[in-house]
Amino acid sequence: MLYPIARSLLFRLDPETAHTLSLTALDQAARCGLVQPGHLVSTRPRTVMGLTFANPLGIAAGLDKNGTFIHGLAALGVGFIEVGTVTPRPQNGNPRPRVFRLPTVEGLINRLGFNNHGVAALVEQV
Repeated sequence: MLYPIARSLLFRLDPETAHTLSLTALDQAARCGLVQPGHLVSTRPRTVMGLTFANPLGIAAGLDKNGTFIHGLAALGVGFIEVGTVTPRPQNGNPRPRVFRLPTVEGLINRLGFNNHGVAALVEQV
């Protein structure tokens, strides 16, 4: 019931702003206890190449480029979070607009261009 309302509101924003707003809301909800770690994904440990993960579902690189939203993403109960893509030095990426919705096929075109604050900022953030 909430999804159609949230989708309608987020689709009024450009995709990049909607992405940041959604992650910020998740992060803030986790920080004030509205989202409790591990309540959304069941625990099914997996060991891969000697590393044990709480479950097989994880967050791939690109969702949180600068490690800003780790707290909120961790509250989803995922087995791992990969931040980045990060480059040695900060870079702006491509000019906006650089993310385009394809609603008829429920797709997205990403032409961000590796915008990030650089590795030093990521290390400081994490």
